[in-house]
Amino acid sequence: STPLMEETTIRFEEPGRTYHGAGALSAGGGSRLLYDYEPSLRSEILDVLFKPDAGAALQILKVEIGGDAQSTDATEASHMHTREDLNYKRGYEWWLMREAKARNP
Repeated sequence: STPLMEETTIRFEEPGRTYHGAGALSAGGGSRLLYDYEPSLRSEILDVLFKPDAGAALQILKVEIGGDAQSTDATEASHMHTREDLNYKRGYEWWLMREAKARNP
């Protein structure tokens, strides 16, 4: 049978791959559902995801930048409709990035 966990040895004195941290991807509208949770539960979930030593402790968050179109499973608002229209508060991905950074700058 195949073991569920595999042991890994890290040798800092030898060259090799660089470990950048544990991360997650927010795309396709799944993160949008998180915004609708009751605020205290939403905050608890965000803490578990992003606070160091509090669960997943994610260090990398990759997000889909919206373009006002149905590109995957949901439509995410664009942060810029025209050259003069720059708005980093439009859409749930910007909200999620602010929440993640507040918990793990």
